[in-house]
Amino acid sequence: VFSEELHASLYFVNASLQEVVFASTTGTLVPCPAAGIPPVTLRWYLATGEEIYDVPGIRHVHPNGTLQIFPFPPSSFNNLIHDNTYYCTAENPSGKIRSQDVHIKAGKYILREPYTVRVEDQKAMRGNVAVFKCIIPSSVEAYITVVSWEKDTVSLVS
Repeated sequence: VFSEELHASLYFVNASLQEVVFASTTGTLVPCPAAGIPPVTLRWYLATGEEIYDVPGIRHVHPNGTLQIFPFPPSSFNNLIHDNTYYCTAENPSGKIRSQDVHIKAGKYILREPYTVRVEDQKAMRGNVAVFKCIIPSSVEAYITVVSWEKDTVSLVS
C-alpha cells in the first residue's frame, strides 16, 4: 500500500480586486479570490460580517464561490445589494482566510441615460492659442476618460 501525506493550504489567487463597478443592464460576476488544497468552502459576507444569502433573480452565490448580481431595472436599485462592500472567506482543514473588502457598485448612470459630451465654446483671435475643455455630465464623469480629440472625424495629434 502506497500512501502520501497530503499538505493542506489556503491562498489568495488574485487579491488585488478592490472595486467592481457594473451597469444595471448587465449585472456582474465576482469570483472569490481564494483557493486551497484540499478544496475550500467559499462564502460571501457584507462588510458588517453578515453572511449573504441568495435572493432569486437578484443575487446568487455559485457553488464555485462566484458572486453574481443579476441585471435589474433602475427602479429596483437597492443600496444593500447594488452598492455595498463585500468580502469572501475560504475555509478548509488548514484554517480560514478572509479576502480584502471589495466594493461592488452598480453605476446608477452607466448605460441608463443617454448623455452628450461637448466642447466648451471658446473665443480666440486668429493666430493666438485657444484652450478647449471637454464637458462631461457630472452624472457620468467618474466613468468617462477622454482618450483623444477629433476635428471632423480626424484625430488630432498633440
